[in-house]
Amino acid sequence: MKVLIADKLSPDAVTALQELGCEVKMQPDLSADDLPEAIGDANVLVVRSTKVKAPTIQAAPQLALIIRAGAGYDTIDLAAASARGIYVANCPGKNTSAVAELAIGLLIAADRRIVNASMDLRSGAWKKKEYQKSRGLNGRTLGILGFGAIGRTVARIASGMGMKIIAWEPILPRCEGAGVDYVDTPLELAAASDAVTVHLASTSDTKHIVNKAFLDAMKPGTILINTSRGALVDTAALRAAIAEKGLRVGLDVFEGEPTAGMAEFTDRELAGMVTATHHIGASTDQAADAIAAEVVRIVDLYQKTGCPPGTVNLCERSLATHRLVVRHYNRVGVLASILEGLREEGINVEETGNTVFAGAQAACCSLLLDQAPSKKLLDSLRANQNILNVAMSACS
Repeated sequence: MKVLIADKLSPDAVTALQELGCEVKMQPDLSADDLPEAIGDANVLVVRSTKVKAPTIQAAPQLALIIRAGAGYDTIDLAAASARGIYVANCPGKNTSAVAELAIGLLIAADRRIVNASMDLRSGAWKKKEYQKSRGLNGRTLGILGFGAIGRTVARIASGMGMKIIAWEPILPRCEGAGVDYVDTPLELAAASDAVTVHLASTSDTKHIVNKAFLDAMKPGTILINTSRGALVDTAALRAAIAEKGLRVGLDVFEGEPTAGMAEFTDRELAGMVTATHHIGASTDQAADAIAAEVVRIVDLYQKTGCPPGTVNLCERSLATHRLVVRHYNRVGVLASILEGLREEGINVEETGNTVFAGAQAACCSLLLDQAPSKKLLDSLRANQNILNVAMSACS
């Protein structure tokens, strides 16, 4: 199996992949525009920040698996990959502590204006009176927008600092009794918080979830932290809110931030208004090692089973209407005869699985179909001497 790594990955991971028998090509400086030419006959593509666009997917006839060495996967064209039957897998949860730690660091830095104070000291200015004006975080209310693994880790750390936690979560089950008060809307969270930290995935539903209305609902002087994705915050509205309401802001991510191969950050106006880092939330040695190990695990299981763990682009709801279960002797041609009968009736198999029992004499095949087989086909299967039993039911 040929693996192209188009971003930085631990050398230990490269060695481990080679030990699995993979032919590994390491090109960490590739940009999104370089990938179509570089992809060649790779079977597996591993990326972190580099975008994987449709031209790359179309230029890769042997590509079967794309691994995002991180949690988010909005940098990969899922529609293009799905149309070509290419698995897209990610590594969720491996950078949870790293991102949470940076969010807390930015929270404290924004409250105490650590960056501005450091810059003044480096220029020789002693402004002790100016930097004695921080409000402090103990007893304050921290609103967490998105209460997944990272949001919950932030809540645990902030609770240890004496902060009261409120949260809004659109998808995951709420953890009642976890010392967290849930609110019904993002606007309710904005109005009730002394500080807000954003921990949501970037989707069409969450784009600019922190918008003018959200920022208008925040109290003057509120702290806003974003270590998720730049698209979640409306930058123009944020600039205005900082100027008008004195918000203190910590950002690790930005709209239109530089991608792989770019060195310039052009929004210097925004940089001058906030405490900021270079999209490094997941960039700790601990997180890098955990992600690298997960990449190796995904490749290993894919080689062994053909089904990579952590796949994010499988069909959410099967189009199947009926399930056909056939117990049969484990002999050559039995499955072929079943599939041929379905083909003749124009029935598509949406999903299939065949389990072989101990001794390898018998097996059980389960097929999800887009329509019901005819009585004639079912009778013909039951008459087959190599078939032990046929059962058909409607999918619920």
